Amino acid sequence: MASVSIEQRAQVIVLGNEKGGSGKSTAAMHLIVGLLRDGYRVGAIDLDARQATLTGYLAAREAFAKAKGVALPLPERAAVHRSGHDSRAEAEAEEIVHFAAALEGLSRRCEIVVIDCPGSDTYLSRLGHAHADTLVTPINDSFVDFAMLAKVDPDKHEIVQPSIYSEMVWEARKRRFARDRGKIDWIVMRNRLGANEARNKRDVGATLDALAKRIGFRTVRGFGERVIFRELYLQGLTLMDVKEAGLGISMGMSHVAARAEVRSLIGAIRKPPPRLELTSMPA
Repeated sequence: MASVSIEQRAQVIVLGNEKGGSGKSTAAMHLIVGLLRDGYRVGAIDLDARQATLTGYLAAREAFAKAKGVALPLPERAAVHRSGHDSRAEAEAEEIVHFAAALEGLSRRCEIVVIDCPGSDTYLSRLGHAHADTLVTPINDSFVDFAMLAKVDPDKHEIVQPSIYSEMVWEARKRRFARDRGKIDWIVMRNRLGANEARNKRDVGATLDALAKRIGFRTVRGFGERVIFRELYLQGLTLMDVKEAGLGISMGMSHVAARAEVRSLIGAIRKPPPRLELTSMPA
């Protein structure tokens, strides 16, 4: 894979997972808004421009803010489309150019760029992974989703071998180091954790810890299965917006716990302090 030269580079956070339904775009949106409210200049790149989940989320947010007259923080944003060339070489060359233009353009204006990758193995997804400072991989807390990271013995729950996706991340790490001696901090985010300590949850956790040591990632507790995330999605809102948006939603214990989950994820990402003074918008 050819390297992309970025003259001035923001810190890059990539949301990557080759399996749909893991909450990747929801995590991306909450990261973006949380970082904006912390005072960072944030850019967003949607590499899954065909499905355009993140692009649609941000468009709905902008429309809500305009319709309600609410000052919601918004990131700079760009979408990179897959090339339509029949030739693989020409398609990849075109995608490199478009990706580089999007990342370089946002890097001039932003401190952090959040990239949402498609839930499949594409050249654009590999480009995004290879430019990550931090890679966040959300997975649902079950052995069904665990298979995306590694093949597991069904009886002993022991790791047989890393998955194709884990091997792709390893290749991305090598490309990143070869390009600028940079390292990718890989975070696996356990989503939809149940409140109960079922045996399956414990087994997933133990196997995940063993795999983390083997292939080099950190684990963080992700988002619970909460209705509020789905309710806010259509309006382009996040849990960080509830007080300002005038939704009339009472912040119950479930919502407070959900906000704490978002804050925990933001806190787990290594980043410099923001250069901007904090605005009056509460976190």
